Amino acid sequence: QVQLVESGGGLVQPGGSLSLSCAASGTRLLIDSMGWYRQAPGKQQELVAIRISGGTTRYADSVKGRFTISREKKNTVSLQMNSLQPEDTAVYYCNGRLLGKNYWGQGTQVTVSS
Repeated sequence: QVQLVESGGGLVQPGGSLSLSCAASGTRLLIDSMGWYRQAPGKQQELVAIRISGGTTRYADSVKGRFTISREKKNTVSLQMNSLQPEDTAVYYCNGRLLGKNYWGQGTQVTVSS
């Protein structure tokens, strides 16, 4: 069973930076697609950033130029978040897609507030 474990997150002031990391276990296969989604209170879950193993990346328009997704090791994914704003406050979920099935982390809270 594939499991995704996130780390990072927390409280930061507007304009600050945070980094999220996620590591998958339970498979020796390369997880082709890994990324981050978020859900703010009262809102639907939305894609933040995704990276496919071949290098293709996609970002939500709201985070382009501020967030950077990377996959430096097999079956890991990181998200560097700069210039954070209060509207970035949400629970961030790591996602991995393997053999047509989606796997999710438990979520980590990011709060941007002064």
